[in-house]
Amino acid sequence: MKIEIGTIAPDFTLPDTEKNKVKLSEQKGSNVVLVFFPLAFTSVCTAELCSIRDSIGQYNSANAKVYGISVDSPQTLAKFKEEQRLNFPLLSDFNKEVSAQYGCIYDAFIGWMKGVSKRSAFVIDKYGVVQYAEVLENAGEVPDFEAINKTLAGLN
Repeated sequence: MKIEIGTIAPDFTLPDTEKNKVKLSEQKGSNVVLVFFPLAFTSVCTAELCSIRDSIGQYNSANAKVYGISVDSPQTLAKFKEEQRLNFPLLSDFNKEVSAQYGCIYDAFIGWMKGVSKRSAFVIDKYGVVQYAEVLENAGEVPDFEAINKTLAGLN
């Protein structure tokens, strides 16, 4: 399913690295940036998430909560978060339901891995409406963070 700008973001509940449940609909009142990434501990994913870490003040200023989402287990994500000193929650979509719901899952990744999240970004406003959606087919590319920040700036 393709997520369209102007539609209500599909709700979900996923565990974070401490196995706390994070429910999207409970984030209303804040802008939300969802960043789906293929796999922890890979070079492009690490660079992408570390750039978010280094820019977290920008997101905080935009009243935005950032969530990284992958199909890795909570334990793998916890180790990745710790090693990279990430300062925002990582959520485990181990069962691949949310990635499928957001239309950002590979049928086959690098030829043989099934059900890996496509690198994607969604900005959801404080009312739960999708204001930005980008799903990349090439895992070597990263979302347009300039466009994401411009979208966030327009929401405040």
